[in-house]
Parts: sequence; structure tokens; C-alpha cells
Amino acid sequence: MEKTAVRLWQGFWQVADPKIWVASTVPLIVATVLAWAKTGALDWGWTLLAFLTIYLIEIGKNAVNECIDYWTGVDRFIPPENRNDFSGGKKTIIDGKLSMAENAVIAVITLTLAFVIGVLAAVYHEPHVFWIGLLGGGLAVFYSLPPFKFNYVGLGEFAVGLAFGPLMTFGMYVHLTGELDPVAALVGMPIGFVIANLIWINQYPDYEGDLRGGKRNWLVRIGKRKGIRVYAALYVLAFASLAVLAAVDLNPFWLAGLAVVPLAVRNVQTARDNLDNLRAFLKANAGTVQSYMMLGVAMAAAAALGTVLG
Repeated sequence: MEKTAVRLWQGFWQVADPKIWVASTVPLIVATVLAWAKTGALDWGWTLLAFLTIYLIEIGKNAVNECIDYWTGVDRFIPPENRNDFSGGKKTIIDGKLSMAENAVIAVITLTLAFVIGVLAAVYHEPHVFWIGLLGGGLAVFYSLPPFKFNYVGLGEFAVGLAFGPLMTFGMYVHLTGELDPVAALVGMPIGFVIANLIWINQYPDYEGDLRGGKRNWLVRIGKRKGIRVYAALYVLAFASLAVLAAVDLNPFWLAGLAVVPLAVRNVQTARDNLDNLRAFLKANAGTVQSYMMLGVAMAAAAALGTVLG
């Protein structure tokens, strides 16, 4: 009994994987800073509850992905020598930490809790968060879950970019201010492009497994070499959207995000030059995470400076 409890606890934290919550933490922090800068006030209770809700959805989404990717075989088809921090999901089933059924239970519990909190927030705080949260949660859950299986039909990057970019920044801003300000959604565009790029580059270590398991993402469809062009283009779109945001919001501080350009260029070069060297290629994966975090810091600072100094 004690060994089972330890296994379940270790498996839960492995599927939860708090270190990747940076994906949702970045847009949440940027939107929170923007809301504080615009209103001059912040309700910490509702703010922290929103963070908790999103993290519950993250855990549930991870558990769903574990089940589907093991069932289709894409996780099982990755050779042991090629497994790394950027491949094969959370590996809870592969490692024997959790079964498919246990992952399913975790998904049901965490997603149900997130739904209940969302309903309470809509009833007692801000009604608009219900439909925004429902749409975002749906994109997260059906990233791999049938019948949509976005990541299996070439819509995974779009779903993640939309959910973690414009939708999350807009939703958090509305939750904290009650204002349906379209600029808050525009703030999420650069974030959305870079998080989509993170999903894109992380598909490279899984390429062979995805191909064999029938995961028809766009990298599988166009191949690794052409995929580098998409990787570079998503960075370009992110930086271009910063310029659009600066012009629309009349806040030049948004351009601080362009400080990420040198790192982005290095990441693209690293990926392009190491298509046949997985160990060296993974530096581009890690670099994309760094670029995402740097962009988040720059945009949070810009949100504050643009309002306070403007």
C-alpha cells in the first residue's frame, strides 16, 4: 500500500510537471501586470484563483495527452536512446509510474475542479470568464482527445497559440478588470506565436514516433528541413506582432520584446545546422524556452512602463 501511494504521488507530479507551467504563467503574468497598470488595483484572491484554475487545466491536459499518445503508440515508438526532456510527453506510463486509467482519473478530477472554479468565478465575480474559460479549456483538452485531436490533424500549433496567447491574456485581463478590451487580446499575439513555435520545435525529437503513430502534425507532413522555415517564420510573426501592438496601443515599450531577436536567430541556426544531431539540436529546444521566458519578462515590463510613464 505504501509503495503504491509513493508511486502514485511520484506519477502525479511527473504528469503535472510544474516546470512547464511557465507556458501559462507567462501570459497570466503579462495580463495581470497589464490589468494592474490600467486600473491601479489588484484583487489577489481572484488573481491566485485564476492561476490555480489554469494550472489544474495544465495537469488535466497533460494526463489526457499521456493516455492518447500512449494508446496511439507515438510515445511507445520513440527509441529509449532518443528519449529526452523534450520528447515523449511526461513518460508516466512508459516509466511505469501511472497507468492509462490512473492518468484518466487525474484528468477527470483536475478538469472538473477547474470547471467548478470557473463557474464560481463567473457567478460571483466576472460572467465573461465562463465562455472564455470554456473555449480555452476545450482547446487544451481536445489538443489530443477525440473527436477533434487538434495535434493529430495539423491544428495543434494553432490551438496552443490561440489558447496560451490571445485567449489567455484576454481572459485574465477581463477576469481582473471586467473590461472587454481587444488590446488585451493583441498583447497575447507575440506570446501565442512563440508558444506555438515551442510546440513546433518540440515535435522534432518525436518526429519518427509521430510519423509511425499516425500523428499528422504539419512537421510530419512537410518534413524536418522545410520545418525550419516555419520555425523561423513563427519568430518573424511574433516580432512583427510586437510592432503592431506598439502602434495600436501607442506604447513603444512593447518593442522591448525585440531584445529576443538575437537568441531567436541563434535558435534557428542551431536547429538548421543540427537536423542529424539530436543532442546538439536540443539546444534549440532549450533556447526556444528561454526566448519565451525572455519575451514574457520584456512584455510584463512594457505593460507596466507603458501605462505608468505614458
